[in-house]
Amino acid sequence: MKPAPFDYVRPGTLEAALQALAGHPEAKVLAGGQSLVPLLSMRLAAPALLVDINDLPDLDHVRVDADGVRIGALARHAEVLRDPGVARVQPLVPLALANVAHATIRNRGTTVGSLVHADAAAEMPMVLRLLEGSLDAAGPGGRRTVPAAELYVGPLESSLQHDEIAVEAFFPALPAGSGVAFEEIARRHGDYAMCGVAAVVAVEGDRVVSARAGYLSVSDIPVVVDLTDALGGAIDERALASAAAAALEQLDPETDIHATADYRAHLARVLTARVLAAAYDDARARAEGRS
Repeated sequence: MKPAPFDYVRPGTLEAALQALAGHPEAKVLAGGQSLVPLLSMRLAAPALLVDINDLPDLDHVRVDADGVRIGALARHAEVLRDPGVARVQPLVPLALANVAHATIRNRGTTVGSLVHADAAAEMPMVLRLLEGSLDAAGPGGRRTVPAAELYVGPLESSLQHDEIAVEAFFPALPAGSGVAFEEIARRHGDYAMCGVAAVVAVEGDRVVSARAGYLSVSDIPVVVDLTDALGGAIDERALASAAAAALEQLDPETDIHATADYRAHLARVLTARVLAAAYDDARARAEGRS
């Protein structure tokens, strides 16, 4: 199929891009286009106007400091993935990015675009929520920061307004004494996962003081669960089983053409135990200078 007819503009400034969006509630913003273009081709999206932001200046940055990682709206997945500073300051970002589709898609697709697309089966929206990051958006009223907890409101739906453009994402740095892990299960490498889980675990010595897990492909929006109490400070077979059971109490997997709800629940249970144990090992290694 081919897209339905639409008008196309490629402004050279952010102000011009915002002016183009004003008064066009059905307009779409094009950055990498790896999610949008297929939707256009299948006519699942039919905007009257496409605003291409690829000529906007100063939006292709990847900036790293002690506070975390800031990713501009035009920074490609591949650029973020290969930045050594990102891996050093917030290692969960490259762990998840390595699972985003295929290399050719990562070469063009943008991390901020994936966040705005708000697909609960995608890796980066879940990571942003788990890390308690944020998204900066520019609009007619200026620039505002949207916490990740307030960003996702429904299937493929964010809280951004139609006349706003996401300009930067912020992923906080990994705190001292913490470790991370990520794992997902897909039918084929590069496919959307049937279930994916990430974890951030903080330790003091050999004791767990904080444990949170994020889930993709189990709900309409990314889900984050605090499993600190369920672990009870330990990482052993019994504690991990307890944490996995506690996670399932807060998840409501659904059946679709890719997997049944029962299978997704099974994957969530198994992956929860795996990533919590791996994140604990990562935290201990970092504390001992082995990572």
